[in-house]
Amino acid sequence: MFDDYKTYPRQSVSPVILWDYDTTSPEWDWNVMAPRVAQRVIQYGEANDYYALLQMYGGFEKTAEIVRRIPSLSGKDLNWACFLFNLKKEEMECYRRKSLRRERIGF
Repeated sequence: MFDDYKTYPRQSVSPVILWDYDTTSPEWDWNVMAPRVAQRVIQYGEANDYYALLQMYGGFEKTAEIVRRIPSLSGKDLNWACFLFNLKKEEMECYRRKSLRRERIGF
């Protein structure tokens, strides 16, 4: 899935999924915001957004490093991200955060 991202026509992330950010601002930094961009693509993105994500951040391995740093995802989105980027949920920051909260609360 999305293995043809290198030869697929150049895409950009839809501004609709980043509705609360001004991506045209000179202060906007795609690299600093990479985990948020990846999070929004996983949550709301369409196929072209995934192609853009892979093209912008340098393929599956580099994007997987970004995906690991996403601070929060629903269980469904976490499973999708792990499947797509061949990750284990234990590698994900959002999963570790959720596990730590459960330990503190006593679940």
